[in-house]
Amino acid sequence: MAILGRYSKAYPLGQLRQFRGWTERPENARIIRREVDGEIVEEARALTDQDYVYVHRNFTVTDGIFVDENIIFSDVTLEWIEFCQTVLGLGCPTYEPETPHESGPTKL
Repeated sequence: MAILGRYSKAYPLGQLRQFRGWTERPENARIIRREVDGEIVEEARALTDQDYVYVHRNFTVTDGIFVDENIIFSDVTLEWIEFCQTVLGLGCPTYEPETPHESGPTKL
C-alpha cells in the first residue's frame, strides 16, 4: 500500500534539474496507459521541465504524492538539502498548538 508523506511540495521539474548534482531515474516515472493500434500499452511517462514533481520531507523526489512510489531522485546529500532550502525555499512548516484565549471562548 502506498504511503502518503506528511509533507511534500510540488515544483516544476525544470527547477530541480538546475541542481548541479541532479541525477534522474526516468524509468520510475508514473505509468501512463495509451491506445496503440487498438491495444492498451503501459509505459513510463516522458518527463519534461514543465511537469510537476514532489519534493518530500526526506528530500527525495517523486512523480506523484506518495513518498514510496515513482521515486525519480533519491541521491540526498548535504548539497541537495542546501539547494532545496536556499534556492527552492523548501522548509517544512511547524505547527503550533492552539492555546485558548485568556478571555475564554468566543460566544456566537
